[in-house]
Amino acid sequence: MNTVVRRVARLGVGLVIGSGTAVFELLFSLLVGVALLLVRAWPRGRRAVMRPVTACARRLVDLERHRLRTLLDERVSASYEPAGALLYLAARWALGLFGAVMVATAAISAGYGTFFVYAWAITDLNHPGTLALATFGGLFLLFLCVQGFFVVASLEGQLARHFLGPSRQEALEQRIEQLAVSRAGVVDVVHDERRRIERDLHDGVQQQLVALGMLLGRARRSGDARHADELLRQAHEHSSNALNELREVAWRVYPTVLDEAGLRAALETVAERSPLPVRLRCRLGGEPPKAAATVAYFVVSESVTNAVKHSGATSIEVRVVEDTRTLRIRVTDDGKGGADLSGSGLFGLARRVDALDGLLRIDSPPGGPTTITAEIPCE
Repeated sequence: MNTVVRRVARLGVGLVIGSGTAVFELLFSLLVGVALLLVRAWPRGRRAVMRPVTACARRLVDLERHRLRTLLDERVSASYEPAGALLYLAARWALGLFGAVMVATAAISAGYGTFFVYAWAITDLNHPGTLALATFGGLFLLFLCVQGFFVVASLEGQLARHFLGPSRQEALEQRIEQLAVSRAGVVDVVHDERRRIERDLHDGVQQQLVALGMLLGRARRSGDARHADELLRQAHEHSSNALNELREVAWRVYPTVLDEAGLRAALETVAERSPLPVRLRCRLGGEPPKAAATVAYFVVSESVTNAVKHSGATSIEVRVVEDTRTLRIRVTDDGKGGADLSGSGLFGLARRVDALDGLLRIDSPPGGPTTITAEIPCE
């Protein structure tokens, strides 16, 4: 419920800001139209006018792109033609003013819908039936306006993509290229995981089992009972160590608790197993899709492991929030900093996230702190 309210509030703020920019875009379009009309028959003058016009149009369009991305969750390409930018600004002001009308109507309907709360302070309640009807009408109109917020936001995105691009063919080509790159990245990640598992088994479990076999062989050949008992005791310790190593390898391959109890429980286990204190904040609307939950788990697990091994940190904070169909992850440690995505562990995480069309960023200045953020789509 809180997520929906925040989403509607963001859309309302985006439409209000869009109505303000629509006024500037209307004035800009009128001035550009008059200026181009005056120099229509003068090629050199038209070129002189188009240079500042194009620069101003680009600034306005970039402002709109930022508004669409941060408030309306609509992403638009940054590569667009100047003519497309001018056409977009000339067409968008009408939609922006329509958004202003929608927000104003929502405010008025909210006032009517909550009139029963403060009506006693400003008027006599002699007609309760009229008050109830006004309240019901206001709430119903508010509901329609909220639905209109989503429609206008979608129309804003469609209008921007229509004039600013990319075209459907270009978008398909970009998507094919992106999928080819992410597929190659997934293949590399799987190959690296296989090599890491083989290395862990060879350097850990296999060495313990070899030592166990040698100790048991010596115990069988020993003629001294006390010496044989000591060898058997050492063999028992090696068997326990081998079992623990095998459990660690299996946990790093895939945690069964993720399937049995969900992402929250898996992250709590990561925090409990860490030698450093980990403060976990997890707010999920429900259990994310399995693919997103798996990538989120490995992002947190690998980030915590890197902080423990390399950062010299004394504490780690992990925050996982599901917001507007996106899983947002932030891992912060108070270590010495200096981490970057070129490292094998973080680079592998970036490829995992990219395979789901997600985004992984790292901010780790010298001296710290280090903050790793990831955004993973849940659709």
